[in-house]
Amino acid sequence: MPVSTIDAAAGVTTLINQFTVAPERQQELIDVLDQATEQVMRHQPGFIAANIHASLDGTHVANYAQWESEEAFRAMLANPECQEHMRAAAQIGSFEPVLYRVASVHHR
Repeated sequence: MPVSTIDAAAGVTTLINQFTVAPERQQELIDVLDQATEQVMRHQPGFIAANIHASLDGTHVANYAQWESEEAFRAMLANPECQEHMRAAAQIGSFEPVLYRVASVHHR
């Protein structure tokens, strides 16, 4: 089973999508993202994993997701079913998706 891997040699594409949300709607956004991931995103070709993080102050939600490639991520963006779920999230909070590669990892 694929899992999140934070490793510079893994060769995956990482999406870090930070949402800004009103604190009273943070859980609602998390629920929408969880539902979208379970129902649609994880079934897309090239999907590896998604991790949803809630800020302690309630004003942000971060989605740390990994895809096999940038092309797989872009194909997901073009999927109408995925777009529907992204629109639902956008109605709850603003967001800034950015693609990354792991440059380095440090441990204690």
